[in-house]
Amino acid sequence: MTKQEFLEKMRHALANDLSGSVIQDNIYYYDGYISDEVRKGRSEEAVIDELGDPWAIARTIIESVENTGSRQESYTYDPQQGYRNGQQSENPRVRVIGVHSWWKRLLVILGILGIIMLVVAVVGGIFSLLAPIVVPLLIIIFIVRLIGGRGRR
Repeated sequence: MTKQEFLEKMRHALANDLSGSVIQDNIYYYDGYISDEVRKGRSEEAVIDELGDPWAIARTIIESVENTGSRQESYTYDPQQGYRNGQQSENPRVRVIGVHSWWKRLLVILGILGIIMLVVAVVGGIFSLLAPIVVPLLIIIFIVRLIGGRGRR
């Protein structure tokens, strides 16, 4: 597959799900990446084979854009550093965990509900263990105070 065929397939795969500027940014990025690798001496076909199926890459891009919501990522070119993502921070070891897809939100909600149910179960268990001891003790204390209070009058 040639570079133009690869880019055209990717453009077609992205066309229904993304805005024109996001499509253009990604096409520009992959066009520049392939050209840069060819300038380094690699064959165009080898670079495209390494990248893989443009439809799979497009699906990954679409999911990435859906997960970031309305935030759009941009790609810039620096001749000394090559291509990089415009959202990249100075410290590459720092990662931000976001909950953007519906199933991740569902897992978080179910996890929170599970923790709440666990706490209620533990408190209920402790109460059921202590109730046979504490309730009669409270009744005895109440009766003693009631009787002791009459004797003082």
